[in-house]
Amino acid sequence: MKEPPAASDNTNSKQGEAVNALTIYGAPQSRAFRTLWMAKELGLDFKNEPLSPRSGETRKPEFLAINPNGHVPAIDDGGVRLCESMAINLYLARKHDKGLWPKNVADEGRAFMWSLWAITEAEAALLPVLINRFVRPGSDAEGEAKALPKIDAMLKILDQALAGKDYLLGGSFSVADLNVASVLSWAKLLKIDLKEVPKVDAWLGRCLGRPAAKVS
Repeated sequence: MKEPPAASDNTNSKQGEAVNALTIYGAPQSRAFRTLWMAKELGLDFKNEPLSPRSGETRKPEFLAINPNGHVPAIDDGGVRLCESMAINLYLARKHDKGLWPKNVADEGRAFMWSLWAITEAEAALLPVLINRFVRPGSDAEGEAKALPKIDAMLKILDQALAGKDYLLGGSFSVADLNVASVLSWAKLLKIDLKEVPKVDAWLGRCLGRPAAKVS
């Protein structure tokens, strides 16, 4: 059965490549935002299937064939099926060398480091607050109270890392910035006060102010 037209604003697929070979699963309001931003940043042609975990769509057999974990985002890139937002974004940035992939092995290591940090430190700290305020309002005030000091500590670490530079790997925006900023976008949603971490505040504004982030 022929694939429907791509849900993308971009038309710059390379000659000879299958149109719409990349499918991104997950609604923009979910963690799939991270991968949709990456695809837009890279100027890729893609199709978006805006599945919502709350609707039960991610537990259907056809999606579990893509990601047995039943979570979004996931991708099918011409038969390459991946899940986990940070892994997907690292893969896409590496495959489509359009300036977001690091230029040396040391910075590659740092990009991996910051991408893992975004999940183990940043998301882990922010998630209890997100759940208590938006997902299940008022369900875990104690969990939120315990998370707030962890958020402060996490932000201070990032603020120190940004000392003397505009972006995590130096002077230009990279996959490391996109991955961390896409997670830290929750801080904006939660109205976390960033006045004590001005470098993070400025950096996050630069990242989320990029056109690709705004349309994702």
